[in-house]
Amino acid sequence: MALDFLAGCVGGAAGVLVGHPFDTVKVRLQVQNVEKPLYRGTLHCFQSIIKQETTFGLYKGIGSPMMGLTFINALVFGVQGNTLRALGKDTPMNQFLAGSAAGAIQCVICCPMELAKTRMQLQGTGEYKLKSKNYKNSLDCLVKIYRKEGLKGINRGMVSTFMRETPSFGFYFLTYDCLTRYLGCEAEDSYIIPKLLLAGGMSGIVSWLSTYPVDVIKSRLQADGVGGIVRYHGILDCVRKSYHAEGLRVFTRGLTSTLLRAFPVNAATFATVTVFLMYMRSEENQIRGDLSGCEAGPAIQQPSSF
Repeated sequence: MALDFLAGCVGGAAGVLVGHPFDTVKVRLQVQNVEKPLYRGTLHCFQSIIKQETTFGLYKGIGSPMMGLTFINALVFGVQGNTLRALGKDTPMNQFLAGSAAGAIQCVICCPMELAKTRMQLQGTGEYKLKSKNYKNSLDCLVKIYRKEGLKGINRGMVSTFMRETPSFGFYFLTYDCLTRYLGCEAEDSYIIPKLLLAGGMSGIVSWLSTYPVDVIKSRLQADGVGGIVRYHGILDCVRKSYHAEGLRVFTRGLTSTLLRAFPVNAATFATVTVFLMYMRSEENQIRGDLSGCEAGPAIQQPSSF
């Protein structure tokens, strides 16, 4: 049980380092003013941030996800693993249910963390450029939001986060389970690392595609009011006004950078988690085998069963 949480923590840290620049671009594209857009697309956004803010601009707000996502991944993989064991059988449906349970539970941490990340990523840019820097770091951001708006403020976007994360993580673990079985990922396979990277990367893409429009709405709700103007009065109002102003394309805004980020991030996360568990459980089996005077058995054969 403890290994599930520890493996998720290590995998989460690896994923944050790989994917945060893409996330910064995604958020900038999602919330920019359609009447006076700063960026023409994903590549232009990358180039503009590096030119105007240096490479460190791509890592704005990384403190929040680095603190939060390492713990969130520990929670996600821990809850998923234990829920799957509680359900009794490792079936595709149970993989989906266990993943959905993990996604729902981690919203409590994910929502405030993403709120701080979004506010930090937007600070000093575009329509917010003339405003002084209100937040020193992610923790300072949450403290100031709490002092001004209370618990309701730091949980802004909670419903939309729940609507995104619950099915998204179900598809996440279901896809990984199906792909690792199809690819034949066995502990002794010499090609297991490339296979795990492929399965993890594709799982991330399917997960994002399944609920991406909800993520756009979540980002807009969490960014709302930063410039001093409150535009939306809830999820449905945000959907209606966004669609009226920009049409259906608004719900895919930032999708390219998200998918570019999803593959390497989730490839790194899942491969790190799986290899970590295989190594640790192999060592555990070896110690048990030595103590009992018997040869240790192999690591668990099906990575998705972890």
